[in-house]
Amino acid sequence: MSDINLSNLSYISREDLSKTFLESDAAPSLPKNLAIIDVRDSDHIGGHIRGSTWVPSSELDYRTPELVRNLKDKDVVVFHCALSQQRGPSAALRYLREKRRLDEGSKTESKGEEDTGEEKKAQKVLVLEGGFNKWQEKYGPDKRLTEAWQKDIWEYGQ
Repeated sequence: MSDINLSNLSYISREDLSKTFLESDAAPSLPKNLAIIDVRDSDHIGGHIRGSTWVPSSELDYRTPELVRNLKDKDVVVFHCALSQQRGPSAALRYLREKRRLDEGSKTESKGEEDTGEEKKAQKVLVLEGGFNKWQEKYGPDKRLTEAWQKDIWEYGQ
């Protein structure tokens, strides 16, 4: 049993996440040091956060090691599902556990190699409060922040 559990998770509000897009003077875009992972399944229809990566929760078993490797240079990784009550937090936990497993494996392999003395900055893994449902309530129509948003889907419920 892993010692990484729900109490280890941190959350980010939709307002704080949106600020990361809008801080740039250029056209709003996802900062290079940030990744957003959308783990909704068929409920992914109707829009998504600009620049997010869709990894359906049904694919997490085999895609998590790939995610850890591909996102190793990101300072912040944000997970979300529709409500961020189950799939989003579960995905974040799975990611953290796999990251630890792979990090420990690489430490074992690198023993005996020269230490550069540089401390690697710890990656922050967060969950979006309220998930995409809460995000789209405020930012769905905002094309700077949301892509492929379909008002009729959200107006009448998914």
